[in-house]
Amino acid sequence: MTTAGPVSAGTEVLGISPEELRAIVQRALSEDLGEGDLTTRLTIPAGRKAQGTFYSKQPLVLAGLPVAVEVFQTLERSCEFVALVAEGTEVPPGEPLAKVEGKAATLLSGERVALNFLQRLSGIATLTQTFKKQIAGLKTELLDTRKTTPGLRALEKYAVRMGGGRNHRLGLDNGILIKNNHLLFAGGIRAAVEKARAQRPLAIPVEVEVRTLAELEEAISSGADIALLDNMTPDLVARCVEGAAGRVRLEVSGGVNQDNIRAYAETGVDRVSVGALTHSAPAADINFLIEPL
Repeated sequence: MTTAGPVSAGTEVLGISPEELRAIVQRALSEDLGEGDLTTRLTIPAGRKAQGTFYSKQPLVLAGLPVAVEVFQTLERSCEFVALVAEGTEVPPGEPLAKVEGKAATLLSGERVALNFLQRLSGIATLTQTFKKQIAGLKTELLDTRKTTPGLRALEKYAVRMGGGRNHRLGLDNGILIKNNHLLFAGGIRAAVEKARAQRPLAIPVEVEVRTLAELEEAISSGADIALLDNMTPDLVARCVEGAAGRVRLEVSGGVNQDNIRAYAETGVDRVSVGALTHSAPAADINFLIEPL
């Protein structure tokens, strides 16, 4: 969680490079502006100054201010942006979140793109925290998945962290997860796990999907580090936890929602991955009020 105060477009907290953030924002601005903001150009004096304030219109967890900064500073490098609330903070409706000061044309032209990012990322952070609260007091970790908006994965996974969740693998190149379709070609659980363990780089954990107690036992005896319990009921997960007896880390995935996540976590499973954190999060309700200076 970052602190409130002046915000730069620094990308350390986002976990991406400045070049990647710049490219994401420039694509979004190009999509919205095209050859320029026609309405603003025709109606607003070029040198007019303004101040804009972002407000929450619902309870939410804030995420995305560094991206909003990049939006406005791409349009006007000298505009000033001040956070009034820290990233990752839970705020009530009506809370001022941040202020930006610069040319009126900058604020008007960047408004929609900045809001799109803030609403999307805060929505993910808010939903993540909702899931997180459901398993409060239990050891189970809450993870996201790769079910993200194409091109926005790094930002959406950042929003999950702001909501208190943890990231599963960022991409196919930094994790080994042997799923059912891999097993069809690799010759089964034992063959797939043994091949992965023999050739894995940097001792990356080998995770394999299982759907029965027998498959779990095969995964354990083959040397898997993590077993992914796929689309199991809480009762079957509890039996897997008992049968594994700590010999392998266990992850639940598939069919998890706000109503049943606590039942899964109460089994003692190590972690639960939830695709809904990113693929089904509603946009947070945030508005941007602009006034002349």
